[in-house]
Amino acid sequence: MDLVVTDARLRDGRVVDLTVDAGRLRVLPRGTALHTPAANGTPAAPAANGAPAANAAPAANGAPAANGAPAANGADGVPGASGAVRVIAAEGRLVTESAVDCHLHLDKVHTLDRVGDGALSAYTADGMAGAMTSIELASAVKKNYRREDALPHIRRALTEAVRHGTLHIQAFVDVDTAAGLEGFAAVSAAKAEFADILNVEIVAFPQDGVLRDPGAAELCEEALRLGADVVGGIPWIEHTDTDARRHVEWACALAARTGKRVAMLTDDAGDPNLRTTEMLASAMLVHGLEGRGVACHARALALYPQPSLLRLAGLARRAGLGFVSDPQTGPLHLPVALFRELNLPVALGQDDIEDAYYPFGRANLWEVAFLAAHLLEFRTAKAQQVLLDLVTTDAARVLGVRDHRIADGAPANFVVHDAERIVDVLRRHAAPRWVVARGRVVAETTITSAIM
Repeated sequence: MDLVVTDARLRDGRVVDLTVDAGRLRVLPRGTALHTPAANGTPAAPAANGAPAANAAPAANGAPAANGAPAANGADGVPGASGAVRVIAAEGRLVTESAVDCHLHLDKVHTLDRVGDGALSAYTADGMAGAMTSIELASAVKKNYRREDALPHIRRALTEAVRHGTLHIQAFVDVDTAAGLEGFAAVSAAKAEFADILNVEIVAFPQDGVLRDPGAAELCEEALRLGADVVGGIPWIEHTDTDARRHVEWACALAARTGKRVAMLTDDAGDPNLRTTEMLASAMLVHGLEGRGVACHARALALYPQPSLLRLAGLARRAGLGFVSDPQTGPLHLPVALFRELNLPVALGQDDIEDAYYPFGRANLWEVAFLAAHLLEFRTAKAQQVLLDLVTTDAARVLGVRDHRIADGAPANFVVHDAERIVDVLRRHAAPRWVVARGRVVAETTITSAIM
């Protein structure tokens, strides 16, 4: 046994004990975990429960802490070879699965100061009519892109992700003739540094198009050879529907040939005539990619008439296409409630962190869920449960992450919030009190205040 959490409150209101052994969870009746023999045959020894980690930084095996210094293994009071077992007294705090971010442009984080507000204004103004112009404006900065400049920003974002309990990330990385493989190299290096804590899946993403940007396809294929995990795409950026279809066909054929998943930004503009989500679902069926595709944004669906939405939903269900909505980064969003009712996999994503398209963000999916409560009008107690699903279990379903739940035998990736109620988790959207990744406490946050 490696870890015990006593008096943990589950989302259904039950208070239980949790134990972790070899990275796997076990759910026990309240008050029984400390009477379970530890793996070495000795009772579990409580560790000091209240000493916060320095700067509330992730205690990763070699991963950078908040102050830039590697955190030593065994920090946060986790015993090393002594055989003692750490005990966390949750004291009725809510325990949930860790957050899953299905859509983050990780190579661009904290770059807004290099781009200015032009692209941001074009992306969000006039019902997103200028979304294509926005991407063209933002592309200019990539000509001077250098991996050594990007890496500190990426580390900062991943450190915040761990602190906020986001332990799975699908990271889109621009791979095109403007950026080359610079962003990919930086994200790959950070992924290796955080590998003991985080699961980062890199999407080779031709942001400027494939037909519009000759050479981008070859660079994406090179990124896959170098270790990218997912084939990316953005077909609506092409100049014609014919080229958009060719873009989708290229990506899906490549994914099928290499055994990868495919993830695309589809219909990300205020134009109800855009149909690249439909193109993606159709191509997945042709290439045998059922259950291996994700459509991010699909904002134009907000403008579809109901019959068109229902037709698309039926096609998406056949293809096993998952959806990611980022309502906080643009004025349109896909119909999340309807798609959930139709049993389609749907998640919320961070999308951007202080880049050309969004000036805020901190890899905090509890904050994303809080914002979505207003933007999607998910305010009832039942809807609050759904919001947590959209950044945890439902998001895991979109990415194909198995057994992401608080249950016997599941991987021990969970957080202990500093709140007892879901409404308070959303209201405060604070970093959890404790974050557990792969059975190990990797981040710990305390907040103190005094009124003088």
